Amino acid sequence: MQKKNFLNLFIIFLTLGQMGFAQQKSFYNKDEEGHTNQNKFRQLYDEFATPNIYRTASGAPGHAYYQNTADYVMDITLDDEKAEIYGEETITYTNNSPDQLRYLWVQLDQNVRSKDSKAHDRNSSSFAPITKVESFASQHMPKEFDGGFNIEYVKQNGQDLDYIINFTMMRVELPEPLKSGESFEFSIKWNYKLIDHTINNDRSGYEYFEKDDNRAYVIAQFFPRMAVYNDKEGWQNYQFWGAGEYALPFGNYDVKITVPSDHIMDATGELQNRKKVFSRTMMERFEEAKKSFDEPVVIVNEEEAIDAEKNMSRRTKTWEYKAENVRDFAFASSRKFIWDMMNVKIGDKEVMAASLYPKEGKALWEKWGTRAVASTLKTFSKHTFDYPYHKAVAVHAKDQGMEYPMISWNHGRPDENGNISDKVRTGMVSVIIHETGHNFFPMIVNSDERQWGWMDEGLNTFLQYLTEQNFGKEYPEILKGKKQTLDKFPSRRGEPSKIVNYMKGDQEDIVPIMTNPENVKQLGNNAYGKTTTALNILRETVMGPELFDYAFKEYAQRWMFKHPTPEDFFRTMEDASGVDLDWFWRGWFYTTDYVDIGVESVSRYVLTSTPTEEGKALLKRFGIRNPDKNPKTKNSVYLIDLDSDKSKNLKTEGNPFKNAPNLQEYLKEYYSEDEMKEIEMPKFIYEVTFNKPGGLVMPLIVKYTYADETSEIKRYPVQVWRKNDKAVTKAILSLKEIVKIEIDPKAETADVNLENNVWTK
Repeated sequence: MQKKNFLNLFIIFLTLGQMGFAQQKSFYNKDEEGHTNQNKFRQLYDEFATPNIYRTASGAPGHAYYQNTADYVMDITLDDEKAEIYGEETITYTNNSPDQLRYLWVQLDQNVRSKDSKAHDRNSSSFAPITKVESFASQHMPKEFDGGFNIEYVKQNGQDLDYIINFTMMRVELPEPLKSGESFEFSIKWNYKLIDHTINNDRSGYEYFEKDDNRAYVIAQFFPRMAVYNDKEGWQNYQFWGAGEYALPFGNYDVKITVPSDHIMDATGELQNRKKVFSRTMMERFEEAKKSFDEPVVIVNEEEAIDAEKNMSRRTKTWEYKAENVRDFAFASSRKFIWDMMNVKIGDKEVMAASLYPKEGKALWEKWGTRAVASTLKTFSKHTFDYPYHKAVAVHAKDQGMEYPMISWNHGRPDENGNISDKVRTGMVSVIIHETGHNFFPMIVNSDERQWGWMDEGLNTFLQYLTEQNFGKEYPEILKGKKQTLDKFPSRRGEPSKIVNYMKGDQEDIVPIMTNPENVKQLGNNAYGKTTTALNILRETVMGPELFDYAFKEYAQRWMFKHPTPEDFFRTMEDASGVDLDWFWRGWFYTTDYVDIGVESVSRYVLTSTPTEEGKALLKRFGIRNPDKNPKTKNSVYLIDLDSDKSKNLKTEGNPFKNAPNLQEYLKEYYSEDEMKEIEMPKFIYEVTFNKPGGLVMPLIVKYTYADETSEIKRYPVQVWRKNDKAVTKAILSLKEIVKIEIDPKAETADVNLENNVWTK
């Protein structure tokens, strides 16, 4: 290690040496126009809304923050023979806003599947030069299906209410304005046809198993749901087109669901009549599961599920659930389900982790399903807040990946011959971690998915990455495949290198993260991948885990059971960490810029003095003649750039640094004798210019390798670019000769061009 900062010494001599060469440059040009502040480090005042009584400048809820609530009482019937669902619901909507409301907006998301849905025509369509007939039929002549809501009535106290349906939104007219602090209770009766989600890639519906003539249902968006009214948009009544997900208020649910009596089901909320719907054997196993924290306990086994598949009861059974302070409700039901559970210790409470899966998924799910749920709850809780609900359930459904409060749908199944590939095995664990993690974002930290998909998908996928890596350490056997054993969990997203191809792609196909999901061409790469990478870089490279983790947890705890905006996240991360990140949010979230930093040039400097013939020759090249006769230059010492055009073809034998004057002799007038004892003289002096062809400013991470094959990594703060984001020059004083300079040696910044990252001697 150097005892003194050599840069100070270099500046002294460089200044002395350049005094004779400096030329005044005028920046005035009457033909040039002025410009606005385009500095990468300018504050985000133009992009951010002005703080107010509802949302503070620190990113926290303001003293007047409010949110409206919607409570539901529902009676639901699932008709297994017709694959239809029927429901009656009573909604109590409470206006906690300071405004009077003249009408209410209700979401009818199933109307995206109606016969005349506008969503069918929202995308372009074309033909390939050669197309298989079956592909042509499925894409251009799909089977007709009318799956929209059939609204039988909308009433208050038995009296019809006026309403109008606009695609996936229904406006309910109020008899009189709903004042601040008041509630309005009304009822809706409805029904609709369920869809085969495996054919139509839907979030809700059923999978049909032809071999045993049975269905497995995963039911969501199945009831008319209140829209959000808030301080940002008023009514958030943006239509559901299929990609953007949901904006929902919190509330309490009291739900009764009638299904065939041999169905096994689980849902959002706490089961109220367990002893009535469970057999005695199931109750005994359930009590055993409460005591098991390491191994899942089977509540319904494969033999029992197969028996139910064969008998197919025509009787019905009603399951009753209650849920407090949730934003949505979903359920899964089938006679095919195997069911296992185990307990998880989260803080000072116990949470039941559970899995439901048909026998077709048993080989994978019995080992990994519930364990993945439990691991997710522990890791996410560590980075946010203790999971507040009493359970988390993963349901296996073909080609699914969807989330709801306390329950989620997940893919991952052996093939028809029972083979399990490495990709399917780890992919199944990944999707369970991802969908279970959504309990935190957005089910509790309740962001507006319909407008800002990254706020739930990106934040959730970032924590998914941390959970996957921890899962690989907790269960190393997950890494042992048929072909190879991995050294860490093969996360699909998170590592900076994984996003490079997207960021260097065609700009026509890329949009900023701050874009509505419906308008994003590559939603997976954008909302999931780029956001995850950005947060990973922010944690590991920009802020450091300690500062990042504290601020991230502060955001989660500030906004749990509330409705945050992007600005609330950005502001909180800066407020809680003391790190100015406006440059980061603007670059990564508001633009499509990419990272490209390189080594532009390296110059070697050598000390020379006027008394020597070699020194005189060098100085003449730089315009200083007869330096030994000029009183101002006599006995002066200069630093000379050996790699400048004026130094080319210089005939110097051996190492030009070797015969340089002793720097120590010329420092006595600047330092005391005691200070001189602490100084180690640099033997090699360099000037390195780093350029930045890419638009994103990032910390400058440089690895210097020396002639003795040792190396060190120097991390320059991102602020090195603050005055010139095109290039930056650094003076390097070294005890050892540098033979290699490499930018971002550990691939931390998602640099899209590695060809300009390395300089060698």
